[in-house]
Amino acid sequence: MFCIPRPCEFVHLRELYLSHNNLMGTLPSCFAKLTSLRVLDVSSNKLTGDISLSPVKSLISIQELRLSNNHFKIPVSLEPFFNLSKLKRFYGENNQIYAETESHSSTPKFQLNTIMLSCCGDGGILPEFLHHQHDLQKVDLSHNNLTGEFPNWLLENNTKLEYLVLANNSLAGLLQLPNHSLMGLTTLDISHNLFQGHIPKEIGEYLPSLKSLNLSRNAFDGSIPSSIGDMNSLESLDLSFNQLSGKIPEHLAEGCTSLQLLVLTNNSIQGQIFSTNFNLTNLLRLQLDSNNFTGRIPDSLSKASNLAGLYLSDNKISGGIPSWLGNISSLEDIVMPYNRLEGPIPLEFCQLDNLEVLDLTGNNISGSLPSCFSPPSITQVHLSKNRLDGQLKEAFYNSFSLVTLDLGYNHLDGSIPTWIGGLSDLTYLTLSNNNFEGEVPTQLCRLNRLRLVDLSHNNLFGHLPPCLDVTALHDSDHDIVSPSSISMPPVDSISMPRTDGPISMPPTTAYAPDSGPPMRKEETVEFRTKNNSYFYQGKVLTGMSGIDLSCNKLTGLIPQQIGNLTRIRTLNLSHNNFTGPIPPTFAKLRQIESLDLSYNNLNGKIPPQLVELYTLSFFSVAHNNLSGNIPKSTQFCTYGDSGFEGNPLLYGLPLSKSCDGTKSPTPPMPRASTDNGEDNDLFDMEIFYISFTVSYIIVLLRYCCSSIYKSLLATVMVLSC
Repeated sequence: MFCIPRPCEFVHLRELYLSHNNLMGTLPSCFAKLTSLRVLDVSSNKLTGDISLSPVKSLISIQELRLSNNHFKIPVSLEPFFNLSKLKRFYGENNQIYAETESHSSTPKFQLNTIMLSCCGDGGILPEFLHHQHDLQKVDLSHNNLTGEFPNWLLENNTKLEYLVLANNSLAGLLQLPNHSLMGLTTLDISHNLFQGHIPKEIGEYLPSLKSLNLSRNAFDGSIPSSIGDMNSLESLDLSFNQLSGKIPEHLAEGCTSLQLLVLTNNSIQGQIFSTNFNLTNLLRLQLDSNNFTGRIPDSLSKASNLAGLYLSDNKISGGIPSWLGNISSLEDIVMPYNRLEGPIPLEFCQLDNLEVLDLTGNNISGSLPSCFSPPSITQVHLSKNRLDGQLKEAFYNSFSLVTLDLGYNHLDGSIPTWIGGLSDLTYLTLSNNNFEGEVPTQLCRLNRLRLVDLSHNNLFGHLPPCLDVTALHDSDHDIVSPSSISMPPVDSISMPRTDGPISMPPTTAYAPDSGPPMRKEETVEFRTKNNSYFYQGKVLTGMSGIDLSCNKLTGLIPQQIGNLTRIRTLNLSHNNFTGPIPPTFAKLRQIESLDLSYNNLNGKIPPQLVELYTLSFFSVAHNNLSGNIPKSTQFCTYGDSGFEGNPLLYGLPLSKSCDGTKSPTPPMPRASTDNGEDNDLFDMEIFYISFTVSYIIVLLRYCCSSIYKSLLATVMVLSC
């Protein structure tokens, strides 16, 4: 309901501001009486209705109209406002923008200087009325699925244009520059379109005043124009996710002295990163992921003394990690996985108190971790798949903000330090494939936010602490992701590992100079489940939970308390020396999807309650000393006999042996269909029932004979004693 205290009584009102008031319904018809109104702001409410039928078109004195962030239906042609000759500024973003089926031959009486009409359109061509505009300064038509070519005529007709954003549309063809220079244009964003061909080599000459240039996520090819170096006011340059090749122009590194953000991710750019002629001293973030850069990290980069983010993943960069990186105190993110870096982590890194993310996965980093390296602000550490050795000692001792610690696939040894229990925010811990020894520290039980723990492939021994039933893996009333969201995750949220490593830096777009830095990379964690390794990220990662202690030397009983981990999705205790029965409390693992207890010394029966674990899709108890009948359920038959083999006293489907050692009956294979299908099917079913009955009688007789024999044998043994 539209609740304004008698708005239509103010007939001489010139400005009306009603934004952010949770207003609902349609605009009152009496608004048409406000003919003196110059400014109307109803943005950020819940208003509805087709603007073509609203009283707004009667506001003959209106100069500024703000309809943003509502549920209006607004035609992209703006035809309802053609008679508002004084209209200068129109804001209609985040509404339902639609293309009309009929074209309009009339021309608007207004000359706009601002049109903000982004999101969310249903397609169509660029609105025709724009051909009649000559005073435009700011234009945003992004996220509307518009088609056609780049409107260079818009730049030619509007010499005062400052801001042009056409991102997230379906525009195609070549990027065509105007016939004259646009000295006032400061922002050009045509990202997420279908443009192709070369970036015009004269772009720096025709658009010399640009502060933000975003051409990302198109199909541009060729080299980066050297003339971009003429843009000495440029602060943000994003050319990522194209097909660019060649080298970074020297003139760019010399001339763009105001550059703060450089994003060239996912291209085919090669050569060394920068030459010695480097004047990008204001650089804050450098993102060169997924290219073909070679050589060392250049010392000239040390001139960027305010650098906050360095992203170089998936290249062929070699040499050692420069010690001068430790002198750039502003560094927050160092992300350089899957290169050819070698040598130790410099001691100077101990000075990086503002460091939040360190990712050097998949390099040849060697030596021990510096004991002094314990950044207080760090949240993510990814150092897996290197050649680190020695003990952890006091590295990360004071990193109380640490959420992810991944040191897997190294040569680390010694015991897992007890101080790890003080990292109260730790959620993802991976120490797999090292040489750690000793017992699993009970201090892990203090980490009540742990969701993924991988200590597999080490030399850990002793008993498993019963207190590992940490609260993060208990049921709660919030933040529970349904099993289906894990089993069928989005393509970009879970992936199989590559032989040459994952793409560590997800898509990143440039930012306008006044909008803050870009989003950092999504947290990504590798974890093994269902006999395969996956990379989890985003919402799938937050819903994933598991413990992997496989391939160690753990002994004793499996604690009953593990059954309290009711939110766990994968549990792997295989290849240890656990004894005793499978805890019946495992029946409480209602969200479990993968359970591997193979290659231990477990005995007793498989708890029949496990048939109620309906989300369980991988189950293995192979190579133990289990006995008795496998619980009968359709689900257990789907696991295959490999999950039960190696247990001499275990029988029943899906194993091929029954309790008396004979093969379990199996239904016949379906026969090929014939013309007389009904008779053939009947014949098959008759054979099936006869075969099943005979087999059942044979099995029953053997079971009875076996029972009588065992009874007689027991009597003889008693008499002989």
